[in-house]
Amino acid sequence: MYKSIIRPIFFLFDPEKIHYFTFSLIHFLCKIPLVSSIFRGLYQVNDKKLERNLFGLTFKNPVGLAAGFDKNAVLYNELANFGFGFIEIGTVTPKGQEGNPKKRLFRLKDDQGIINRMGFNNEGLQAAIHQLKKNKGKVIIGGNIGKNTQTPSENYTRDYKECFKGLHPYVDYFVLNVSCPNVGSHAKLNDKEYLVELITECQNLNNKEEKQKPILLKIAPDLNNQQLDEIIELVAETKIDGVIASNTSTSRNNLKVTPERLQEIGNGGISGQPIKHQSTKVIQYLADNSNKSFPIIGVGGVHSEQDALDKIAAGADLVQIYTGFIYEGPGLVKRINKAIVREF
Repeated sequence: MYKSIIRPIFFLFDPEKIHYFTFSLIHFLCKIPLVSSIFRGLYQVNDKKLERNLFGLTFKNPVGLAAGFDKNAVLYNELANFGFGFIEIGTVTPKGQEGNPKKRLFRLKDDQGIINRMGFNNEGLQAAIHQLKKNKGKVIIGGNIGKNTQTPSENYTRDYKECFKGLHPYVDYFVLNVSCPNVGSHAKLNDKEYLVELITECQNLNNKEEKQKPILLKIAPDLNNQQLDEIIELVAETKIDGVIASNTSTSRNNLKVTPERLQEIGNGGISGQPIKHQSTKVIQYLADNSNKSFPIIGVGGVHSEQDALDKIAAGADLVQIYTGFIYEGPGLVKRINKAIVREF
């Protein structure tokens, strides 16, 4: 029903506008008595075989919603009804910001992908905290944090620390987003020496808390083998809890969309099926060359059960969806979980 009726209607409208309309629709529907129960009955798979224990957390299933969908933590309670094992909110920055000028979100229908240059648009740290205080405890929540676009390079760490400290009581794990291509200059964020500093500073804050929260690093799919070796060294050196592979890509290779249309769209990070194989290669490389010494969350182009199984086979402990959720609908979460039960 989603792909035959709902998606064709949604795809008639501007992607960003329909995103917010969908949020309002889900929020409204879940206020109707029994609707949340109906959604849970339709989409949740409850099976002990799906449980995953990672960095001190028990995930009821290994399929999560990637950051960027519920940036401001306004819908995670309702989205939990669709069967996710965890939901990542954000990217959250200390101050609210508009992000890049619109239009900034584009569908590549023939490629089953999306190009975005949102630019960390969000309502800021305090708005996220306000929403997270409404947590009903249905699902594990990750906090994806970043810097404000206008923050000078000498204050990058301050931004991450502010978000880390503010969100610490309200999220179950953290993600340091250092790999988004849509936030202006981020060269420093890819420098290993700086990443050691950033991770260490966040870990120092973490150690002062009564209960420590896992910290993960989100990396780009465009890193070469030498850069991936540096990530492996970084994890070993800092003892960070894990890696999310991967963010969106700036590559435009092997697309069905015309060069003219790409030029019309302009720059931005690409997600969905076009980055499926590259993100899986990154997972495989990290797993093989680290002797699977740290947890990996696999994300990028998961549009089917097989896509998820491929990432798990490559070395991912958990998987996340975003673009696949938009193209395939909420039934994708259930199909993946049922496939994992069959396979494992």
